[in-house]
Amino acid sequence: MENVWVLASVWVGLALVATLIAIWLKISTALTEIVVGTVAQLAIRAIVGPKGLGAKTEWITFLAGTGAIVLTFLAGAELDPESFRAKWKEATVIGLVGFTGPFLGCTAIAYYILHWSGPSSWLAGVALSTTSVAVVYAVMLELGFNVTSFGKAILAACFINDLGTVIALGLIFSPFTRKTAIFILLSIVVFFVLPFLTPRFFRRFGGRVSELEAKYILFLLFGMGGLAVWSGSEAVLPAYMIGMVLAGTVGKDHVLVRRLRTLTFGLLTPFYFIRAGSFVSIPALAAAPMVFGALFLAKMASKIIGLWPTVKAYKYEKEEGLYFTLMMSTGLTFGTISALFGLSHGIIDQIKYSHLVATVIGSAVVPTMVANAFFLPRHLLPKNDSKPVAGEVSTAGAD
Repeated sequence: MENVWVLASVWVGLALVATLIAIWLKISTALTEIVVGTVAQLAIRAIVGPKGLGAKTEWITFLAGTGAIVLTFLAGAELDPESFRAKWKEATVIGLVGFTGPFLGCTAIAYYILHWSGPSSWLAGVALSTTSVAVVYAVMLELGFNVTSFGKAILAACFINDLGTVIALGLIFSPFTRKTAIFILLSIVVFFVLPFLTPRFFRRFGGRVSELEAKYILFLLFGMGGLAVWSGSEAVLPAYMIGMVLAGTVGKDHVLVRRLRTLTFGLLTPFYFIRAGSFVSIPALAAAPMVFGALFLAKMASKIIGLWPTVKAYKYEKEEGLYFTLMMSTGLTFGTISALFGLSHGIIDQIKYSHLVATVIGSAVVPTMVANAFFLPRHLLPKNDSKPVAGEVSTAGAD
């Protein structure tokens, strides 16, 4: 398709269909966007040709990349600093175990059982080491756990888990050169200055119709993302850290967060997730279903074997511990970001990418359904029947 507006209408139409399906099935919109992208690419390829959906078109690639960057920033900005300080030891230990087990376990399965190459195996370990902050956050909001100590502990551990994934992706696959050293040094300076500069800057110039705050954040994300790419890294890596250091400023500004969510979930992330799904090869999955089975079992087993005794060590009851463990076993955003990074940089081919993304989707759906169906700790639910602010569940659940 050469007509930009027709192509844009196709992509936004697919996003609309995915959203309606998500509402109907009561699942995350990101999941349906990935699936819709996969099916749409298969159908349009048969009708128009391999380039019909235009997933590699430059402007679509830019919007999709921007969606990944801003979404990663929001994931970091949603961290509650006070809750994290109260639970930092527990969250750190559980989060690191949740990262390390599947990182090493899935790498080993990919290398020794599936006979993938070394770099491909490490990439599989990174992609499947994640948890899904967005899926977990949506569930916490829907149930009201987000205001409880239990829910805040889960969210804090998820942040540590994904931080390990972000660091591993950067350390393993980014060449350490003079440019890398410059990037790290400048990043440290920026991360140190931002918590002091940003609130003062917003108080002095913010609160206007011109949306200065959003422009300021996008400037930071694009600037640091460009520096990361220049150094040989990935643009999404500094976004998570920027979100975390600004959690006390941006994260507490609910109006700003809601505006950023509208921009991100309304326009940007549909391009990212539909594009990610369009690269999944259904024939490749059908040809080797055992590969998907091996990767899925590897992730679930390595998560549960490590997390269950670790969570129990913090005096959680059986039902609470199993729920905590299963929610930490989910995966979605960073898993697809890591897999797409590997595909874009030639670390994995489309067949391996298809199996990794299918595994990530499975890990987002199955543990969440099992946890809420069989191990929901109802005695920890808020007693006042407080409901989330209107609109928050749907936007959080969009990832």
